[in-house]
Amino acid sequence: MNNFQNLLKQAQKMQAKVSQMQAELADRKVEASAGGGMVTAVVNGKQELVALRLEREVVNPDDTEMLEDLILAAVNEAMARAGELASEEMRKITGGLNLPGLL
Repeated sequence: MNNFQNLLKQAQKMQAKVSQMQAELADRKVEASAGGGMVTAVVNGKQELVALRLEREVVNPDDTEMLEDLILAAVNEAMARAGELASEEMRKITGGLNLPGLL
């Protein structure tokens, strides 16, 4: 019974650390660019797009398809980096154990 209580306490501590980490991730940002820096996407650690910058030269009304592709590339890369950031922080808390449902 004592082992179970200790395990429960450890799980509660880990959950508190995960909650704290998730709050901190909201303030951390990663960015990625496409088209040689013509499009830059900024994503927070919760994988939310928080900014999108376009250089004036890339905005061509006659070629919106290229702009769409660059935006997608920048956003997808920034999302991937944010996911890596969150996974890295989770590994620090769990000691490398993969515990589904914590993030």
